[in-house]
Amino acid sequence: MRENLNLAVLIDGDNIPSQHVKEMMEEIAKYGNPTIKRIYGDWTKPHLSKWKRLLLENAITPIQQYGYTTGKNATDSAMIIDAMDILYSNKVNGFCLVSSDSDFTRLATRLREAGLQVIGIGEKKTPNPFIVACDKFIYIEIIRNQSEKKTDSTQKETTKNNSLDKITRKEIKLITSTISALSDEEGWAFLGDVGSLLLKKKPNFDSRNYGFEKLTPLIKSIGKFDVERRESPKSRHKLIYVKNKEKKATNRK
Repeated sequence: MRENLNLAVLIDGDNIPSQHVKEMMEEIAKYGNPTIKRIYGDWTKPHLSKWKRLLLENAITPIQQYGYTTGKNATDSAMIIDAMDILYSNKVNGFCLVSSDSDFTRLATRLREAGLQVIGIGEKKTPNPFIVACDKFIYIEIIRNQSEKKTDSTQKETTKNNSLDKITRKEIKLITSTISALSDEEGWAFLGDVGSLLLKKKPNFDSRNYGFEKLTPLIKSIGKFDVERRESPKSRHKLIYVKNKEKKATNRK
């Protein structure tokens, strides 16, 4: 992700729960400056009433969109039209699309074709086509976990364990192949490059999905990789390199 992005945050009010909006906006701020913040929905409907106080607290502009036809989602159309207007205004260089709806897959693709960064936020039920159409995709369940760290430890652990994913052979193979693709002659790869390539291959790859705040402890926990810290000539912070462990040869009788 490029630093100092001006982001347009567009929220599908019909498709996203109102809880933890503050934490969601804090997450978005990690990737850029949300200069445009809009949420779309039919505000005459009672199910959107929970949003109203939160919009004022987070300076999000509500966009009224009536449902003209039963069974058709007018909110999606209004959000897509607005996104294209914002794109051509050249006021932002990135978008954050907040929805679990696959209808925004083509929009995400079109925005990336124009050279803009696209961050998606949605629930784990989000269809894969929308996820892979984004540069990065963040699960709301992970944001929810972070906000619930303030609760008592028993409740936190129960909630956390229910929503975390388990690292599988598929993810381990993805990490292994990524390290191999970036490694030098001795097999070492810079962890920052590994993380960037993992996101390109799998936009919803996030160490927090597996209970780790950062990629380094996740990789260490797997036990199949060597980790080395090196001095940086340009900074006091150490650089982290990773390497696939060599498979031990087995003696056959």
